[in-house]
Parts: sequence; C-alpha cells; structure tokens
Amino acid sequence: MPGLAMDPDMTASSLALAGLAAPAQAALLGSQFGQLLVALVAVALVIVVGKFILKLAWRLVTIGIVVVAAFYLLSTLGLV
Repeated sequence: MPGLAMDPDMTASSLALAGLAAPAQAALLGSQFGQLLVALVAVALVIVVGKFILKLAWRLVTIGIVVVAAFYLLSTLGLV
C-alpha cells in the first residue's frame, strides 16, 4: 500500500484488517439505511445483554427477599 505509514507496534495482520475494515465501514455507514441497520443491531445487542443481566438481577432480588424475610421472622420470634 503506497503512502501508508507503519508504526513499530503494528503487525501486518492489523494493517490488513485496517485496510479491509475502512471501505466496509464507509459503505455501510454511507447511507441512511446502513446507519439505521447499524443502530438496530446495536439496540438488539443491548437488549440481549440486558436480558441476561436482568435475569441475574431478578434472581439476586428474589434471593435477597427470601434471606431478609427469614431474618425478619427469626428476629420477631426472638431467635436472632
């Protein structure tokens, strides 16, 4: 590639990826439909990741309710 400056820490594979990624990004983000597609994919990823995080959060909240209820019952009975 003529006119391409190479840093000492860059490898040939990173240069090849940089050379291939730039035209694909320009083509995809160059149109409104491409930008919409990227935005929808990003929203879908956030929803999928959020789904798993919320699933874990519900489990933690449920466990917390059970533990606090048990301590409350034990304290009202005078056992704790």
